[in-house]
This record gives sequence, C-alpha cells and structure tokens, in this order.
Amino acid sequence: MFWLVIILLVFIFQAATIIILEFRNPSKAVAWLFILFCVPPIGFIVYYFVAQDFNKRKKVRKAGSRIFREIKETIWEQAHIVKEAAEMPDNRFMHQQRLFNLLSHLSESPITGCNRSKVLTNGKEAFPAMLREMEKAKHHLHVEFYIFRDDAISTKFQEVMIRKAREGVRVRFICDGLGSHKMSLGFIRKLQDAGVEFHYFLPPLIATIDRRVNYRNHRKIIVVDGRVGFVGGINVGDDYLGKYHKMGFWRDTHMQLEGDAVYFLQNTFLNDWKLASGEQITETQLKELFPPHICSGDEKIQILASGPDQEWDAIQEMCFGAISVACERIYITSPYFIPDPALYEALKTAAVSGVDVKIIIPYQSDSRLVHLASLSYVEELLRAGVEFYQYRKGFVHAKVMIVDELLATVGTANMDMRSFFCNFELTAVLFESSSMDRLIADFEKDLKVSSKIDLKAFQGRSRGQKGAEILSRMLSPLL
Repeated sequence: MFWLVIILLVFIFQAATIIILEFRNPSKAVAWLFILFCVPPIGFIVYYFVAQDFNKRKKVRKAGSRIFREIKETIWEQAHIVKEAAEMPDNRFMHQQRLFNLLSHLSESPITGCNRSKVLTNGKEAFPAMLREMEKAKHHLHVEFYIFRDDAISTKFQEVMIRKAREGVRVRFICDGLGSHKMSLGFIRKLQDAGVEFHYFLPPLIATIDRRVNYRNHRKIIVVDGRVGFVGGINVGDDYLGKYHKMGFWRDTHMQLEGDAVYFLQNTFLNDWKLASGEQITETQLKELFPPHICSGDEKIQILASGPDQEWDAIQEMCFGAISVACERIYITSPYFIPDPALYEALKTAAVSGVDVKIIIPYQSDSRLVHLASLSYVEELLRAGVEFYQYRKGFVHAKVMIVDELLATVGTANMDMRSFFCNFELTAVLFESSSMDRLIADFEKDLKVSSKIDLKAFQGRSRGQKGAEILSRMLSPLL
C-alpha cells in the first residue's frame, strides 16, 4: 500500500508539472498527459528532454536578438519601408487598415518596397536558379537548409561552395542537426578542408542535453553577396527532383528575391549563424553583409520569421489575420495540415460566410501519423463548406497560401502547430499580382491532378480509420 501511494504521488506530481508548464497551450498539455498516462515512467522523461521549455525559449531569443539590435539601424537606413496602407499595390488595403497594422507590427521585419521576385516551381526550376546565383558570389555566400542530403544534387551544391571558398569568397553553411543527420562526415570534411565554414544547428546530442531537441531549424535560405536570396519549401536532395521512387514526383514551391527583402533573409541567417557558431558580427562586417543596392523593382514583400528566437508567433498570426478578413478566396497548399484552434475556427468561419476555401493536401504522405492527424480535421471542415483535394501526381510539399488579391505566402512553414509554435521558420509574404497570378495558376494546375474529397464518401471510412485519426489528433500538437 505504501508503494502504491508513492507511485500515485509521483504520477500526480508529473501530471501537475506538465499542466503548470503547458498552461499556455491546453491542447499540447492534453497530448503530453495522454502520453504520461500510457507510459508513466517514460512519458515524463521524454517530456523533460523533448517538450518546449519556456525558459529555454527565452534564452534562445535573448541570444539571437543581440545581432538584430546591432544591424537594425543599418537595414532601416538602406531599405524602403512601407509605412502607410496607401503605398500598397492593392487598394483593398485602404479598407483593411487592421490587417496592414498587424503586418506592420508583427515582427522586426516590416513590409519593404523595392523588390523583385520570381516564383520557382519544383526542384527542376529551383536548383538551377540557386546554383547559377551561387556561382556569381564575389564576397560571401550563405547557405542554410533543414535537410541537406549526401547525393547527386547535394554534391553539385558542395562543388560550388568549395569552388567559391577557394576563390576567396567567405562561405557560411548551416544545416539542422536532426534534419541533416544522414549527411556523412566525409562530405562535411571535404567542405571544411576547402575553407567552407560549417555548423550544425543544435546537433541532436547537444540539443538533448540542453533540452532544446524540440527546436528544429526548418528554414531554407540562400543569400548571395547580400543582394540575391532564396526561400521556400525546397531542401537539397535528389528526392526533390522526384528521384525518390517511394514518393515519386515531388511538387514544391520556392522563391528567388532581389532587393530590400534580402536584407531580412540575411538578418535571419546571421541570427541563426550566431546561435550555431557563436560568432559575433562586427560593425565592419555589417557594411559588407548589407550592401546598398539599386532598386530594380517596386514589389512589396515582407519576410516573416518565427520560432523560439522571436517575440511573436508571427507566421501564425499573419495567417490568422489574413484568413479572418478574406472575402473571396482562400487557397492553401500544405503537406501537413494540423491547424491550431484559432486557424481552424477562422477557416470554418470563412467557409460558412461564403468564402471559397480550397485546401490541397497529399494523397500519399511521408508520415502516416501526421497524415492521419490531418484527415481528422477534414470532415468537420467539409461540413462547413471547405473543399479538400488530395494531390495524386506524387507528393505535394509546397507551403503556399493565397488570400483574395491581398496577399500570398511562400515559405518553410507548414499549416501545422509544430511550424507555428516550435520550429524556426521563414515565410515570404507577397503583395503583387504578378507573383500571385503565378501561384494561382500553379494552384489551379495542381487541382487538376488532385481528387476532391466527397463528404458522404469520406464519412464512410472504417471505424479503425476513424479511431486512428482520433488518436493521431490527440497527439497532433506534438507532431
């Protein structure tokens, strides 16, 4: 009896600890309590090492913010900052002052005015564009990816980085410690021997010891001489060229940017570089890393970063704000669809209000558990009028949202809670019709190779399937 009381008290202590630490996120608390109930001794140990810890988030943010304070003045002097809704390309922003104010105050990356962008559809377009611009580097080359394979296309990137480093270009290279864990030591040594500066972002062992294993750097950034940048959903690997036979054709979207927006890609990279390497950027380096540029375009673009190093969950808040004011259409493509309660209600309300809400998700996924969790949201949203389509041509990995003619987004963040609240993410918000028209055309093309989910047929799925979806949904805040 004595030992039963001790065990019960320990269990109550563990449950109370989770509730107290996760009170800001009830759905996450429920998920961890479920795991604790299923495997009491192991569940709490896993929670301790894996779960997001607010004090660690505060520590990461403090470490990363010092760089921004040093370079903010430089950026603000050189970039054209959009300060009034009247400067926006779509007159509708004159009637969306609240949305404009939200976007202007979301993060330390404002809307900028002198930019030029190009949508890159799939790896077949994106990889040659990246390699071509990397070859032009004269002063510095910054490369950051969540996943960097050790295969044919990654070898091409390796060769360019080595060649540039030997030419005297300073090459900084970051990979996520977990996402790129399969990259061989020989591959890395070859880079380092040529002079490429390489760092893993939170290697798994160090992150586990420091209780930051849950913070994954999901960003994909290339910056060439501070003038040209890339961001989007594409990592570096042959699978992004459709050479991974299990997944087949790989559908993705990336962006090439020139102008003021590149300053903020650069800023994000340097914050990540500081966290990964510990190197402090000097005042002399700032002038070289943020060179003045000739304004070659007038596109309005905003770069939003979110993650443990940011004060706000800027990408989630932008999505919620944009969806809430939609009048005509909301188009979303996401490989992982696990919306938080606020976005879920916003999408449902928009559909009930008559907004054309279409969402493309994969038919086949690279994660069975995440796929089941995604499907658990489908039936309720179908009832509200949301249209769901499953991409059939291969695997859809693009992360795109289009709202009316107000804005479109291309970036690294999935429409899921991990991207919004745990990962280091980066999204480009586009306001020009030229970019939006291309994204809409791609979306409509994707619809043609997708199957629409019928509510009546979907309701007929087996009890086992429904049970698996319910279980996956309970765990979805952790996925």
